[in-house]
Parts: sequence; structure tokens; C-alpha cells
Amino acid sequence: MNLKNLGRKKIIYLSVFLFIAGVLAWAFITAGIITRNFNREQLIGTENRQELDISSIIITETKEDKKYWEIYGETGYYNSDNKVAILENVTGNFYTNNEVSMSFESSKGTYNEVKKQIILYNDTHIVIKDGTSLYCDRLTWSGSDKDVVAQGHIKINRNNELIATAQRAVINPDYSHFKIIGNTVTKLYELKEK
Repeated sequence: MNLKNLGRKKIIYLSVFLFIAGVLAWAFITAGIITRNFNREQLIGTENRQELDISSIIITETKEDKKYWEIYGETGYYNSDNKVAILENVTGNFYTNNEVSMSFESSKGTYNEVKKQIILYNDTHIVIKDGTSLYCDRLTWSGSDKDVVAQGHIKINRNNELIATAQRAVINPDYSHFKIIGNTVTKLYELKEK
């Protein structure tokens, strides 16, 4: 009987081994089929992708010999997948009729190529050609025909005649008027002639 039991154990062990080997082979083959094009698809998706780390970058929008804006960053990064340039230590200008109408500086900015939008972050300072100076946490420019929106800790000084603080400011497209919104404090001063 011991020989019969020994033979049956070998058959059971062999059957279990073959069953496990079959499951593993099936899993391996299935995984190969599922991931067959995985690397190829990743390579195909990245062949047109561009990533750039840049030192001293200038981005400008000009149409029909008319300059709309220019932005300069000491350093920058651009990824063609999301079409966004991220710039550090930013300065630049917005133009109206090829003349500077507003200048700016900020510690960080982005240009979204798809939205045609410039956003300035952190320590943002702008000066409008009428002498108005504005400090804010964030400034969003979305086109020469759209309002410019400033947000966070707004401080405005117009030739020391008007000093205002607010949470938000909206500047019209030709930079001639602005409105302030949220917890505003405005002080008007009359300058005395000497």
C-alpha cells in the first residue's frame, strides 16, 4: 500500500505543480498581451514633447507689426504637453498702440500658450503709464481686450493723491480706470502747489 500511496502523492504533487505552472503561464501571457503596446504608446506620446529649462527667456506677442506684450524671466521652464512657460524673476510690459501702457515685475509668472494668458504670482508690482503703482499677490492678464484682475493684499498709489488697499482690483483693458473690491480703504490727498 505504501507504494500505491507514494504513487498517488507523486501524481497529486505533479497535478498541483502543473496547475500552478499553468496559472502562472496564463498570467504571464495575459500581462504580456495587456502591456504589449504600453512602452510604444509612451514613446509615441513623447516624441513630440518638448521640455526646456531656460536661462534668460523673453516671450513676446506681436501681430501685424503691433506689439501687445513682452515678458522676460531670468530663468524658466517650458513643457509642450501643457503649453505653459513658468518663469522666475519676471519683468515685462503691456502695450497699447505700440507704446508701453503698463510695466510689471514679479518673483514668478506663467504664460499659458493655449489660453494666451499671463499670470504673475508673489510680490507683484505694476506701474501704469499714468503713474499709478499697484502691488498685489496675483495678477491675471487674459488678453488686450479683457480686464486685468489683481488679487490679494492690493496696495494702490496714484501719484500720492490716492492711496488705497483692497482684496481685489479690476483694471479696464486700456488701463485708464480701475475698481477695487473687498475690504477697501481709500485715502485721497490734495497736493499743494509750491
